[in-house]
Amino acid sequence: MTTAPIDDGLWSAIGDPTRRRLLDLLLAGGPGTATGLSGQLPVTRQAVTKHLVVLDRAGLVRSVAAGRERRYHVDEAQVARAVAQMNSVGSTWDARLRRIKRLAEAIEQAKNNHGQGE
Repeated sequence: MTTAPIDDGLWSAIGDPTRRRLLDLLLAGGPGTATGLSGQLPVTRQAVTKHLVVLDRAGLVRSVAAGRERRYHVDEAQVARAVAQMNSVGSTWDARLRRIKRLAEAIEQAKNNHGQGE
């Protein structure tokens, strides 16, 4: 099974709960500013701005100037890429767990067969 390379920067950005919440807010409500988004989170506007910069660097959001602020929106292609990577990792782990289960069952069967032969 071939897996796509994992983008650690992308996953590092998604790994933070505040950044995931920002993505949720932008996906649900459309484009927003740091000021508007900070009103929906228990963090300061400055903290929201820093999180948005990380998401922007990872390509998960894009921004355009809107007066004195920046308006952020989700880059849906990059989010789709993250979902594809998650599915790939999930499939890989599912296959690994199936192999482990088969090995454990084979060991248990061998124990049972060995115990009956004595």
